[in-house]
Amino acid sequence: MPKGSDLLVSALENEGVERIFGVPGEENLDVVESLRQSRIQLVLTRHEQAAAFMAATYGRLTGRPGVCISTLGPGALNLATGAAYAHLGAMPMVLITGQKAIRTVRQARFQIVDIVATMKPLTKSSRQIVSAETIPTLVRDAFRTAQEERPGPAHLELPEDVAGEEADVALVPPHPIEIPVADPAALDRAAALIGGAQRPMVMLGAAASRPRLADALSAFVQRARIPFFNTQMGKGSVAGGSNLYMGTAALSERDYLHAAIDQADLIVAIGHDTVEKPPFIMGPRGPKVIHVGYTPATVEQVFFPHAEVVGDVGSSLALLADRLDGKLPRASALLPLRDGILARIAERATEARFPLTPQRIVHDVRAVMPADGIVALDNGMYKIWFARNYRTTVANTLLLDNALATMGAGLPSAMMASMLYPNRRVLAVCGDGGFMMNSQELETAVRLRLNLVVLVLVDNAYGMIRWKQAVDRFPDWGLTYGNPDFVKYAAAYGASGWHVQHADGLAPTLEAAFKAGGVGLVSVPVDYSENTRVLVDELKANVTAPEAR
Repeated sequence: MPKGSDLLVSALENEGVERIFGVPGEENLDVVESLRQSRIQLVLTRHEQAAAFMAATYGRLTGRPGVCISTLGPGALNLATGAAYAHLGAMPMVLITGQKAIRTVRQARFQIVDIVATMKPLTKSSRQIVSAETIPTLVRDAFRTAQEERPGPAHLELPEDVAGEEADVALVPPHPIEIPVADPAALDRAAALIGGAQRPMVMLGAAASRPRLADALSAFVQRARIPFFNTQMGKGSVAGGSNLYMGTAALSERDYLHAAIDQADLIVAIGHDTVEKPPFIMGPRGPKVIHVGYTPATVEQVFFPHAEVVGDVGSSLALLADRLDGKLPRASALLPLRDGILARIAERATEARFPLTPQRIVHDVRAVMPADGIVALDNGMYKIWFARNYRTTVANTLLLDNALATMGAGLPSAMMASMLYPNRRVLAVCGDGGFMMNSQELETAVRLRLNLVVLVLVDNAYGMIRWKQAVDRFPDWGLTYGNPDFVKYAAAYGASGWHVQHADGLAPTLEAAFKAGGVGLVSVPVDYSENTRVLVDELKANVTAPEAR
């Protein structure tokens, strides 16, 4: 008769799970043995946080829940940041944690933390399995909960005595769930608002990046011919070639893109999730906004739509386009601003200064990455520059986190992308601070024989906070540190390493790293003085403040 751990693994196979990421402990040993006899690969990481980031990225890129595993107490708590990363970023994931036996207390309270309660505010659901017979049902429900809109993490805790308990119970087969399309009255209302707009724009938010939406969004943009911009997490939602892209809202106001946003009298916000930093600030003199999403809008002080189109986004947009065909003579009213906006953003992108400016780094990375190459960003000042300056033409080829915005996620995210797409170029871009938070996963990447390159931007400081410290006129204090020799550090893990030593060295060094294969690390110093020159002084001088309009 199968035991609880066998039922768990069979239920995971039933859900199509191919990999589980994590660091098992004593309380998972039954599960480890059941995995050994299954067709599921156990991907052993060096830290549970990295396992959670990898599982979340699997969910982000496939639309199916990734799975991670840890032991009880300290191991489970190490998953907490990854759970929040998936929860705020709407990435489907299932977390499985161990626990001491619940029918005996032979070790009293040793390592006992109430993980179910801990995970409740960080997940869509958090439950303890108290009987082996309930495992198939609870697994099926966890996967359904994680995957349905709005996606996110679900947590199951499996005590070791339940894992070893014998039970003979049938699995629960998955079933398709179709999301209804928007109500015709809502579509008519939205079409009327768009038809009456003088200067409309489309905004693509985080939920527009769902893998299944790329074709539908591209079709809507091509049919409506309304200029569009995207939030940071909505970047790449529409295929390239439309010539309607106006830019990425990396800042909430006063960037060059806002010259168009501030003139718009209507914004069609597709998939905007207010967990992401606001791409613009709504106010009494601002544009009307239509929210198009799988779920109703979350009303915030900076976002309160005037109409909503709620339902399956792809199908609803097709129906909305049917209502707009041939009826939008002013659709492209703001398009003449496009060339000027994009030209200003691209300024000084080839400047031969060393250390390299962020603009030059973005330019050179774009030069070596093919259209389908994937860039996974960690979190730091460079994220704003990549969001503004890096052009994408294929969906989900710039992975960044603008929701939890945690450091340490860049390398694990790139590793997951490399596992899913072994024939595509994958680049992790990390600051030296964020890289060192999960740099031990270089060993995992080498052990798994992945092909990826890690670009480490070196400024020997927590650069974004140091910049904000300077902007707010605080003394420069408490945010600098030393670094290892990154080339030697990479070699210690069995990876290859390169230092960039002059302004024209980055692109050829990255090219050499990709051609070498395996895991490579490229270290380049960065000059962050551009943060103040462009993002503070230049934008203040060139863009009218909202209160002055």
